[in-house]
Amino acid sequence: MENSKKIEWILRVAVAGEFIGHGVFGLQAKQGWIPYFTSVGISADTAVTLLPLIGALDIALAILILIKPVRIALLWMTFWAFATALIRPIAGEPIWDFVERFANIGAPLALLYLLEIPKSLKEWFR
Repeated sequence: MENSKKIEWILRVAVAGEFIGHGVFGLQAKQGWIPYFTSVGISADTAVTLLPLIGALDIALAILILIKPVRIALLWMTFWAFATALIRPIAGEPIWDFVERFANIGAPLALLYLLEIPKSLKEWFR
């Protein structure tokens, strides 16, 4: 196996692990995450409803990336990792809680870059 394929698989497993782990916490409606929702005006009751849905989506995307790394999914995963990292200082945590999560943002972005940024709309879905 060539090096770029090895790197691709390392990143696929890393991204999948991140999203499966977070997805399971979402399915469990992790109570520690409720303040992130309320900090942007989403009620705690709505957060409890949304968390399992978000968790299921995270797990589904993780499985997709292991089966076939679809670029649009990686773009979403990069955005979602950034948003969920950024919500921490918005909710009152230190900026370092955002900085600490750069690998969560970087892994799907690196995999997207390795697979090449699409030049057409059709390529985003391959």
